[in-house]
Amino acid sequence: MNDKELKTALLNHCKEVVENRFDKIKQTIAGIEESLVEESKSSAGDKHETGRAMLHIDRENAGKQLLEIEKLQQLVRKIDVNSKSDYARLGSLVYTNQGTYFLSISIGAVTVGKSIYMCVALNAPIGQILSGKKKNDSFIFNEKEFTVKSVA
Repeated sequence: MNDKELKTALLNHCKEVVENRFDKIKQTIAGIEESLVEESKSSAGDKHETGRAMLHIDRENAGKQLLEIEKLQQLVRKIDVNSKSDYARLGSLVYTNQGTYFLSISIGAVTVGKSIYMCVALNAPIGQILSGKKKNDSFIFNEKEFTVKSVA
């Protein structure tokens, strides 16, 4: 598998993860709104008001999660697996002596074929360090020495 195919496979996995999160939060919101409708039909006094207040808080929190997921969707859309660069940036595959990193979103280890790749965001600690690195650059992260073998 060449670098472009590998980056495409990793990007597709990132998209799938984001879409699954999006679907789950949409289901959660729909469930909360359904509960709010049911709660409106009830008239159990203080208990009724407390239940509605808790559902509104849940709805607000779910709305915040939805906004975060929508930001991830936008970020994933910006990743161009066809672009080439000699330095690490969004969409880069960074081969190091300590593993291979795909600069995208933070979803952790992803297995493609028999190899494991780390999908990390640019704002994650390792993503911040990798950003801008070129072949043969070295750095220390978590008391380990890393050397960039190549950037694709």
